Amino acid sequence: MRSYRKASHAVHDLKVHLIWITKCRYKVLTKDIGLRIRDLIRQVCDQNDIQIIKGRVSKDHVH
Repeated sequence: MRSYRKASHAVHDLKVHLIWITKCRYKVLTKDIGLRIRDLIRQVCDQNDIQIIKGRVSKDHVH
């Protein structure tokens, strides 16, 4: 069953596919930096009531 969000005048189910890539695809998102980015993304999503369905932090991009 789908979970729809309700506002005062609307009902919606929005899905977004977000990819964030480092400049020139430098492989800088390793170890501590990758973990910190993952934590920051989770914090921002929790603050804005956004549900993360699936995600991955690679060496040169966040998917």
